[in-house]
Amino acid sequence: MNQFFKLQERGTTAGTEVLAGLTTFLTMVYIVIVNPAILSDAGMNFQAVFIATILTSIVATLLMGIFANYPIAIAPGMGMNAYFAYSIVAGGGISWQTALGAVFFAGVLFTILSLTGFRSLLIDVIPANLKHAITAGIGLFISFIGLQNARIIVDDPVTLVTIGDLGEPMTLLSVIGISVSLLLLAYQVKGSLFVGMIITSCLAWMFGLLEAPAQIFSWPTGLEKTAFQMELAGVIEQGLYAVVFTFFLITLFDTTGTMLGVAGQAGLLENNSFPRAKPALLADSIGTTLGAALGTSPTSAYIESSAGVAVGGRTGLTAVVVSLLLALTLFFAPVAQLLASIPAITAPALIIVGFFMMNVLRSIEWKDFEEAFPAFLIVVTMPLTYSIATGIGLGFIVYPALKLLRGKGKDVHPIMYLFAVLFFLQIGFFDH
Repeated sequence: MNQFFKLQERGTTAGTEVLAGLTTFLTMVYIVIVNPAILSDAGMNFQAVFIATILTSIVATLLMGIFANYPIAIAPGMGMNAYFAYSIVAGGGISWQTALGAVFFAGVLFTILSLTGFRSLLIDVIPANLKHAITAGIGLFISFIGLQNARIIVDDPVTLVTIGDLGEPMTLLSVIGISVSLLLLAYQVKGSLFVGMIITSCLAWMFGLLEAPAQIFSWPTGLEKTAFQMELAGVIEQGLYAVVFTFFLITLFDTTGTMLGVAGQAGLLENNSFPRAKPALLADSIGTTLGAALGTSPTSAYIESSAGVAVGGRTGLTAVVVSLLLALTLFFAPVAQLLASIPAITAPALIIVGFFMMNVLRSIEWKDFEEAFPAFLIVVTMPLTYSIATGIGLGFIVYPALKLLRGKGKDVHPIMYLFAVLFFLQIGFFDH
């Protein structure tokens, strides 16, 4: 084990790696509850998505740990699951089976590009400010969804949205749940979001808003309700190329950014380069493709992995430990489904994760109008149009247009002009 994972070379021990794996697991395990809860809003079976989420995370994280030897966990990404459920299925009227087909195509595309140099080119040609805006916009979008689920924000016939009735039991429970999670975060409690969900569920039970589960353990069955249900032909027939591209784009940026951040924190970068990038990116692309086949939204490297690195995780053994712990959660489906049945329990996680994603706003060059306004447009239109793809599209259209108007058209890579034309056609002629 020491030789395979290079424990001694990286200044760590098996015991430290196990502790790091446990820490990462506790900080990210909320996803096995939140992801099925979100995708069930798209009409998918909770039990099946629960199993698909865990199996996909296990395989992708094992690939990351064994072949790339990084202490990075992979699971269905927050934001992409919301885009899947609320923008594509609920907002776009697309079946979840066809949406899974789009995820599959995105995963295959990501896998192919992970084996070529075009992956790096695509990352480089898109301006950093737009990349930051995409992350921040998704964060604002999922926070908005969390506030809606919590009934803190409700619809209004005059103003479109307004504040909800904070005296209503479920809304009040949501406020308490957010407060508990924030308190735990303030005191840097490991697994704050997951612990917050458990405490909130206990309060719901005490107040009579939640009944105890009839059973705690169950054998993981029912995967066939989503596995291999994807409809690939529907993606082509309905021209969902922008959806495929959006899934691919977000996965590429989110995964690459997270991997670089976690690897840098662990001191594993070499001359600011990312060694073993190909197996690391393949772990995520294979996870996305497998997830589509089993029945879940695209995977991504989890920034929560940094919690494991903070306690000493330096090798893929950390990721292997995370995978083993995820395997144990397969048998707790009744508890997960019960917790997900109360939006007040899962909403705080959406709101707070959204906050963390918006931290990148500080990296945008706000004093440069040509860079800042397209970024602003991406951030603000994602939640207001209820579509991540539309937000990205508007930003990608306005960015080269502003550069041309200012006589700086040569500063924009030709690929960005191609993206602008494609998004213009998609938004102007195919989204209605």
